[in-house]
Amino acid sequence: MSDWNADKVKQLVEKNKVIIFGKGTKMQPMCGFTARAMEILVRCGKPFEAVNIFEDEGIRPALISFTSWPTTPQIFVNGEFLGGGDTIAEMYESGELQQKMDAAFASA
Repeated sequence: MSDWNADKVKQLVEKNKVIIFGKGTKMQPMCGFTARAMEILVRCGKPFEAVNIFEDEGIRPALISFTSWPTTPQIFVNGEFLGGGDTIAEMYESGELQQKMDAAFASA
């Protein structure tokens, strides 16, 4: 039985300045949306944690319970849910994502 719930997701989000919940790992993303989102995070030049939703069947329902967002990837910076891959791509293009990530690490 899975021990994943919205509180566990919240703890991970609060513990990590940047975290992505997606399909696969940093080394082996398992979908194009997750791969693109991770590539954008890498371009920002800051460390990030990745949670593979395929590791445990309880992760995805817990994540959806936490955000009310049905799709992955889901990206959080400094505890703030930013959205999915398309959202952070737009934020990256505008410079907003880098600003949020810089601000998250400025308080380190």
